[in-house]
Amino acid sequence: MNPWVVLKLLRPHQWLKNLLLFFPPFLGGSLFLPGVWQKGLAPFVAFCLASSATYVFNDLRDCESDRVHPRKQHRPLASGAVSPLFAVGLAVGMLAVSLVLGWGISLPFIGWLLAYLGLSFAYSFALKDQPVFDIFCIASGFVFRVFAGGVAFDVKVSDWLFLTVLLLAIFLSCGKRLSEKQLLGEASADHRKVLEGYPPGTLEGYMYISGAAVLVTYTLYVITNHRLVYTVPLCCLGLFRYLLIVKRGQSGDPTESLLKDPVMFLVGLVWSILVGYWIYLGY
Repeated sequence: MNPWVVLKLLRPHQWLKNLLLFFPPFLGGSLFLPGVWQKGLAPFVAFCLASSATYVFNDLRDCESDRVHPRKQHRPLASGAVSPLFAVGLAVGMLAVSLVLGWGISLPFIGWLLAYLGLSFAYSFALKDQPVFDIFCIASGFVFRVFAGGVAFDVKVSDWLFLTVLLLAIFLSCGKRLSEKQLLGEASADHRKVLEGYPPGTLEGYMYISGAAVLVTYTLYVITNHRLVYTVPLCCLGLFRYLLIVKRGQSGDPTESLLKDPVMFLVGLVWSILVGYWIYLGY
């Protein structure tokens, strides 16, 4: 078995989402204390293994529909490069290691890990075909990562951070759905059944509502630290840029947009630098 094909099956670029585990200590000002990074290694690996396992099971379920998608038809399972039996064995093995790691961290952490897995499987086998529910399932996965990071690092997740992450995840999930609907056109329902449940203009409306709400909740979250307020324009720029990417008909996958679009990457980098500078140096 070609190791590069197996790696592609695991979608390692999506592990970027698991950096949300580090958001509570990063924003709480404790990320760079002695031993904190080492403390986060096991939780990060556990979520990477768990998320890759769910991607494999999701690809197994969507194998036939992926073959009619212009990009997803090249995925290892859809193209036949990886056998279903091998994929199942690999996913089960990763799940087992992930749960063992989670058990060794703490009971609250494995609780959030199990919640993430339960939601992911419910999404893959039922809720992904239900309009609106599919969006909230994807968004909840981001939120669960944040709360898992909070218990792993023993940092309380504030209400405003919870709302900001949830609404941002809803915004990005709507963008991903809209980009799929635009890319596939009349064949969209053949690939993803739920897309026929969104009438024209619905997903755009959801994006406008959730995007505006993100700006409000993020502003209220950072307003207690007057210097962080200066990152609000960056947040606005990032939202506008992502909306432009989606409306142009490009890929709405948040991870791909962040990694491949230079403006999105620069916005994320500058935001991280500014927030880190003001939280840790206090200037």
